Amino acid sequence: MKKQTGIWIDSTKAIIVTLNDGKEFICEIQSNLENKVYHDKEGDKGSFQGNQHINSDKTFEERKKHQMNNFLKDVVTSVQESDELYLFGPAETKIKLQQKINDDKLTGNGKLKSVETSDNMTSNQIVAKVKKFYSEPH
Repeated sequence: MKKQTGIWIDSTKAIIVTLNDGKEFICEIQSNLENKVYHDKEGDKGSFQGNQHINSDKTFEERKKHQMNNFLKDVVTSVQESDELYLFGPAETKIKLQQKINDDKLTGNGKLKSVETSDNMTSNQIVAKVKKFYSEPH
């Protein structure tokens, strides 16, 4: 029996549903992404360190990029054993995950069956969507 996995993902979390031998397993991975730049003073656009001005927006974007990369790496690692993958979710995080899977030689190799846009869903809706996807012929 194939190990089939569906991943609902946005920038805050990934809900991973794995179907294996008629059983379903659900796992949630939090992203821990920062969504705001916090300034000590309103209107402050960075700080001075010695003679150098540090732009906190730039360091924030860099930090966020690393956090996103670590989040996607955690998701890819958790689905490496799967035979088939199905990605869905709102916004662009699913596209970044798709690129990460395609770049990853161990996980890639034709495992990715479909990538779809979907709204926010409850855990039960996500499980139902994954079951429906794998029950239909592709």
